[in-house]
Amino acid sequence: MTDRGTGATCSAPAKINLYLHVVGRRDDGYHELDSLIVFAGCGDEIAVEPAEDLSLRLTGPFAPAIPADSDNLVLRAARALADAAGIDARTAIHLDKRLPVAAGIGGGSADAAAVLRALDRLWGVDAADDLVRIGLALGADVPVCLSGTPAFVGGIGERIDPAPPLPPCWLVLANPGVEVPTPEVFARRSGSFSRPARFDEAPDSLPEFAALLADRRNDLETPARSLAPVIGEVLDALGRQAGALLARMSGSGATCFALFADEAQAAAAARALAATYPNWWVAAAAALGGGAYTKLH
Repeated sequence: MTDRGTGATCSAPAKINLYLHVVGRRDDGYHELDSLIVFAGCGDEIAVEPAEDLSLRLTGPFAPAIPADSDNLVLRAARALADAAGIDARTAIHLDKRLPVAAGIGGGSADAAAVLRALDRLWGVDAADDLVRIGLALGADVPVCLSGTPAFVGGIGERIDPAPPLPPCWLVLANPGVEVPTPEVFARRSGSFSRPARFDEAPDSLPEFAALLADRRNDLETPARSLAPVIGEVLDALGRQAGALLARMSGSGATCFALFADEAQAAAAARALAATYPNWWVAAAAALGGGAYTKLH
């Protein structure tokens, strides 16, 4: 996060589920999960500055896909923090929407988390103890997006535990331009529940880590593919790229990712995908600490 005069800016990086097991369902209908999450060095950007009223300006390639009215998650986050702090939400918010919507990479949740962090600093309310509570009320992925670090997530998103040190890697993300609503994916899930699959120590090398992840899965992939069969094409295309160690869907889809050992391999794979599938959104990004990313489509 950076200050900008009397305002503040904050990144909202893409959230990637390296594995996702559905381990149960609560009486209120919410599913309980076990997932390992990392963040990628690509994402949306939030800027906030004092203003007479609360407002939201949207820019970026995916801005037309999200509402700018009071139901926008960013505005709801701002109002919730202002209510908790007992102040008026007099702020101009600028969201540069660079991530696809309803894509399984936590775009809306990351945006909400970013605006909470930015406004907490701008308003000087020091609401760190309340941010997770506020975030969870906004969405299950918001608390882990507030942390912004590799973590195991349990429950409906409220149980967050630090992941062990993970091998550095690069990700290639690909989304075919199909929105997959999370509630519909969960509604199509069937069968027994999975067991939690956390581990205490990660392998030293990325190939060993990829093999460990291959023993796990994303339990939402099958129902997501029933809604959007093109997800299978995305996974196949990622898996065919030179140097790809693992290809998997993130979250409830439709974004998929592949793991690579270095920037050169990831960038080459992303260029090849963008050339072959010009209508897909493709990005190569560092994982486990962010960093610069290459936006290719």
